[in-house]
Amino acid sequence: MARRHGWGGSPPATDEDAVARIVDAAVALIDETQAEISIADVARSLGVIRQTVYRYFPNTEALMEAAAVASVGAFLDRIETHLAGITDPAAAVTEGLAHVLETLPPHIGLLLSPLRPNRFSVAVTSGQARTIGRSMLDRFDVDWGAVGYGDAELDDLTEYVLRTLQSFIVDPGDPPSRGAELRRYLSRWVGAAVSGSRPRTS
Repeated sequence: MARRHGWGGSPPATDEDAVARIVDAAVALIDETQAEISIADVARSLGVIRQTVYRYFPNTEALMEAAAVASVGAFLDRIETHLAGITDPAAAVTEGLAHVLETLPPHIGLLLSPLRPNRFSVAVTSGQARTIGRSMLDRFDVDWGAVGYGDAELDDLTEYVLRTLQSFIVDPGDPPSRGAELRRYLSRWVGAAVSGSRPRTS
């Protein structure tokens, strides 16, 4: 059972509830400060001691990752809505990448930020990252099978998209590209690569 002290006078009933409230507090703090937070920051916001948070998360990295993962589903839903009706593979990947780069929430983006390049370099091709990237592609309004993409090709495309996303997050440019300029660049290079590498259909 969760320890019954602190928590603003309303301690969680279960460990699952405790984890959810810790993650929610971390997300709120990151969104408020637009900066990396610590275990101590989260503990203070919940009115508990640091050891209470450490019971569920061994370090700040684990808490930051949990905050990001907890919000991925809703973020992917928003991407799916934004891209609805775009059926061309190159156009969908181009706009999808641009939209991610322009709307990535702080609690997700901070995990992938230029301040943490080594952490992201390891994570970008992890099983978890690949699952999220593939889920994004699967939500596109593209009939991948009709244009010759099977599971193997979509897995390759997922890695390509993740590595492209990594490069922009680690070095967004000076000044960072946005709007029409970002889409022009992505269309010319990423869109062309997606179209040019499209598997041949019989």
